[in-house]
Amino acid sequence: MPSDASLFLSQFMRSPSLVGAVAPSSRALARSVTAPVPETGDPVVVELGPGTGPFTEAIQERLGGRGHHLAVEINEPMARLLESRFPGVDVVTADAETLPDLLRERGLGSADAVVSGLPWAAFSQDHQRRLLRAVLTSMSPTAAFTTFAYVHALPLSTARRFRRLLQIAFEEVVAGRTVWGNLPPAFVYTARRPRPRP
Repeated sequence: MPSDASLFLSQFMRSPSLVGAVAPSSRALARSVTAPVPETGDPVVVELGPGTGPFTEAIQERLGGRGHHLAVEINEPMARLLESRFPGVDVVTADAETLPDLLRERGLGSADAVVSGLPWAAFSQDHQRRLLRAVLTSMSPTAAFTTFAYVHALPLSTARRFRRLLQIAFEEVVAGRTVWGNLPPAFVYTARRPRPRP
């Protein structure tokens, strides 16, 4: 929607390191990144950096009113938009690093799936590590973690470092096919079986 694109672009211009993209993700990318969300039971699904909600919508479609969907968005205008657009989603304006506390405050325990729209390649090494530690601390042993990366950003040292961090943190990391219909083209990382933390 034009209004979403305008909001995304304006917030990117204000805080490019936090927003990390100039346009919302496509429906095709949303389907790929949310594929591990359980379609049965009452799962706890965490969404980090939902932006204007393309992944949020796909998660809600898969849940069909089941479980608990916690969306953590640091950008206040985007969080307000999400609250009005998705009244069934637990939207909180917060830093993703506080995820373990947010789950504990709600009595939710561990997440069954963590879907990330965060711009990992835009973050420093320390920030990447802190965020990933918060994700790992919040996941159940059988949970899946998904995020995406832009194809054009793969040569960046920050993007390569993040991939190495994923491989250290998880026993299995799979890079999906490129979604050419996204702007810009992107692919999904699906990570499973968090390694034991010391």
